[in-house]
Formats: sequence, C-alpha cells, structure tokens
Amino acid sequence: MGFKTLCVGVIGVVGVAGAIAVAQQAPASPQPEAPPTLEQMRRTVSGLKGNRIQTPSDYDRLTAEQKAYVSSILSGPRGGITGPLGVMMVSPALGDLAQKAIAYSRFAGRPGFSTVPPKLNELAILMVAKHWFAEYVWNAHHQAGVRAGLTADVVEAIRVGKRPASMEKDVEAVYNFANEFLTIRQVSDATLQGAKTVLGGDRGVVDLVGTMGLYQISSMMVSLDQTPLPQGVKPYLH
Repeated sequence: MGFKTLCVGVIGVVGVAGAIAVAQQAPASPQPEAPPTLEQMRRTVSGLKGNRIQTPSDYDRLTAEQKAYVSSILSGPRGGITGPLGVMMVSPALGDLAQKAIAYSRFAGRPGFSTVPPKLNELAILMVAKHWFAEYVWNAHHQAGVRAGLTADVVEAIRVGKRPASMEKDVEAVYNFANEFLTIRQVSDATLQGAKTVLGGDRGVVDLVGTMGLYQISSMMVSLDQTPLPQGVKPYLH
C-alpha cells in the first residue's frame, strides 16, 4: 500500500468517525407518532367537556382548523385531549402552537424534548400549579411528580404553601429558582448559578423557564374555564 493511499484511507476513517460523533452529540428531533384514525378523533372529541368555555364535542361539526388541531395532538406523544388543550379547541391555531410547545416541556427527558430531568420538571410544574391554584394541573401532576422521584413530603409542602423541610440538592436548587421567579419575579445571581449547576448550564435553565411559562398558560386556561376535576376527585389546593 502506497503512502498516498494509506493517507486517504486514514482521512476517510477519521471523517466517518467525526460524522458519527457529531450525530451522537446533536439533539434528536421528536419523532412523529402514527396519524390517528377517524374513529380515534371522533371518540376523543366526543369525550370533551367544557365548562365556562364552550368546548365542542362533535367531531363532524368541527371546522377544518379544529380537525387539524385534533389530528396534530393525537399524532404526537399524547393519548388524548384534556384540560387546557380542550379549552383551546375554540382557538385552534393558538392551541396547536401551544400544545406543541407544552409537549416539549411535558415530556422532558425524552430525546428531542426538554433537557430538564423529569423529577425537576415536575417540581416546576407543581409550583406553577400551586401559584395559580390550578386544581386541574395539580391533579394531573402531583402523582407524576412522586413517580419521577420527588418525595411525598416535598409535594405536600408545596401543596400547603410551605418550604419543604428537607430537599435533595438538585431539588432545592430548582425550588429556590422557581420560588424566587414566581414570588419576586426575578432571580439572584447565586440562585441562577445554583440552577445552572444542576441543570447542566444555560440551556437547562432556559428549558426550565419554558416549562414554567408554558404551564402558566395551562394553569390560566383551566382557571379561566374552571375546568372540573374528574368525578369523585376533591380539590387539593383550596
């Protein structure tokens, strides 16, 4: 093998290895799910129940925009349309933009979604739900928070409006960040640095703020509608 041929071979191997490394480092995009069937969309819409906002419940009477909204939601990672997504049926263009962004935060930890660890993501969601006294959002997430790794004591302290007596370092850093932002609408340098440390830097903090902002939208929508809890479930926050 000549020297020139050897060099070409080595360069080719290095190039392939570099491309593989770049591909491994690049964030994956969320993969679309299978499109829903007409029957799935009809069944989903028939189960919608609005309260103060008149949510449509007959798929065949939806506008083209609303049908596209239903299809978009069911083509993603969710299995149905509930709570704030149902409220936004009356404004489907807004609803579709919002539901895609909310899904980015809701499914944190999956490839292509928010970089915030699920435990800390659920912590932020619960703190926003408490801030807005959004019963529907709290009901949808308090058990998910425990499943993700929050202790029941931390969840209960947030529910009753007290600082948790004992927290893991990562939970405490995110609690401090969210609490400052929600109560005084700014974050100190020290608190920001603490959040950066546990979230892996600037992107993690931006993703966390995204979760907080998007779940304020969710909380405001269900508060506007006064969306009822599932049958037999008593309010948690009042």
